Amino acid sequence: MSDYTQILLEKDGPVATITLNRPEKMNAFTRVMMTEIIDALDNTDADDDVRAVIVTGSGDRAFCAGADLTPDDGSRPFSSETEVADLSDEIVRDGGGRLTLRMFQSTKPLIGACNGVAVGVGATMQLPMDIRLASDNAKYGFVFARRGIVPEACSSWFLPRLVGPQQALEWCMTGRVFDAEEALGGGLIRSIHPIPDLMDVARGLAHEIADNTSAISVAMTRAMLWRLPSGDHPMMAHRVDSRSIYMLSRGKDAREGVASFLEKREPNYPGKVSQDMPEFYPWWNEPEYE
Repeated sequence: MSDYTQILLEKDGPVATITLNRPEKMNAFTRVMMTEIIDALDNTDADDDVRAVIVTGSGDRAFCAGADLTPDDGSRPFSSETEVADLSDEIVRDGGGRLTLRMFQSTKPLIGACNGVAVGVGATMQLPMDIRLASDNAKYGFVFARRGIVPEACSSWFLPRLVGPQQALEWCMTGRVFDAEEALGGGLIRSIHPIPDLMDVARGLAHEIADNTSAISVAMTRAMLWRLPSGDHPMMAHRVDSRSIYMLSRGKDAREGVASFLEKREPNYPGKVSQDMPEFYPWWNEPEYE
């Protein structure tokens, strides 16, 4: 897919920016937007020159005001009109979940720059992002109980891991909309910034990663820190740590990392995620929807 209608994909050196681009509807989420973001992530993962991805919204009012409750095609916002006999049917799948599962699989760091209202899927799609920033006018809401539905986009998995079960339960059971200060206090976001500064801070973080680190190391670290805490025992982490250290320490990025440190110069890591990941990566079997 090359011509996007509801997002923008821009690349500036090692930093890519995905912008949700329906400002007339406060960037409300649709199936088209889902498909386009997934395609953009496929694009950035395949591009070894991209080292970090920022996700933000168009305008200064909203990151994403949730699912479009009045879609142009007249369809229902949360599910198909079609009745199915088997709930494992693909048509039942939640679009927000398909998006967050793809974000979870990203080999590039994802930085959220929340520039206003983020409710419903506008909030839950940010959960798989690695670093979340907010503007000072940002508002969040896990409003599902106030719409007669339940949290989606795999947020029942992501949210408690980020903020703890008690905070996740309070936000989801009350369904209230809360400001950036409460989001910061609850551990949902890293920091709050005036709107004019938000993207500069996000780009600064993206370049801190891109300019100083090995792409292979970052991709492995992202997979390890997202996946291994869910294991039953730290032995699984020890197995992956040990294999990773052994394999990466024998590679060209480790040689460059040591040499640049000893020579007191900026590193120039040659490794490419597309072809130089350790032979045991991925170490997991990706579950299928059933």
